[in-house]
Amino acid sequence: MSETPRKRKTIPELQAMKARGEKIAVLTAYDFPFARIMDQAGIDIVLVGDSAGVVVAGYETTLPVTMEEMLYHTRAVVRGVRQALVVADMPFLSYQVDLSEARRNAGLLIKEGGAQAVKLEGGVHIAETIRAIVAMDVPVVGHIGLTPQSIHRMGGYRVQGREEAQAAQLHEDARAVVEAGACAVVLEGIPAALAHEITKEIPIPTIGIGAGVGCDGQVLVIHDILGLCEKYSPKFVKRYADISGIIRTGIDDYIREVKAGDFPGPEHSF
Repeated sequence: MSETPRKRKTIPELQAMKARGEKIAVLTAYDFPFARIMDQAGIDIVLVGDSAGVVVAGYETTLPVTMEEMLYHTRAVVRGVRQALVVADMPFLSYQVDLSEARRNAGLLIKEGGAQAVKLEGGVHIAETIRAIVAMDVPVVGHIGLTPQSIHRMGGYRVQGREEAQAAQLHEDARAVVEAGACAVVLEGIPAALAHEITKEIPIPTIGIGAGVGCDGQVLVIHDILGLCEKYSPKFVKRYADISGIIRTGIDDYIREVKAGDFPGPEHSF
């Protein structure tokens, strides 16, 4: 007997999941094969992250990522997804210059990329931009705390909110994102107790990354949980599989057989 197809996840369904206490599972994807696999597994949200710049393109940070690159990755992911909600990151300089440009770029990720929502980094200072994009009926996911596009201001990838003033600012950022109309917010790199307080305080779902179990959901980078990124290993990452070794073994075997003249054999030839 075939499985009953699942319905496409929607923004209202995410809100309902928060209301009933059901955790939201989120992973990043940047291409068709990975998106297809995680969608079939039942992931709730697929995030096309600008982290593609680091784990796919090899940049040191997310800052060089362009709109063209994000559109390419978003289109590839959308082709592999049938049930999950697809959220696309807006890269650096795609929404910071002015509201008109922010609205256009957000619209492109929906119209040409095929995403169902976009994600912006920042709190109070980006609220006007969120409001402008939401006014176009484009759902926006916020992102506060450790915001990778602000790496130079923060002096690196540092936990945010440990000091009282920082914690107060994060509460204010969360409220500003909500009031601007965001449908959810990522809480990155903040103390678990603070993330739990914010989750209880605001009405929209919180998605944690390095923010403890008290958030409404969790997101991780797919390359991190599968052992495919050796650049760094943050404390908040749990490795669920190590497929880099399997890939290396397959490549080693291929090279050995080609060098020895064992491949292709008769069964692989016409």
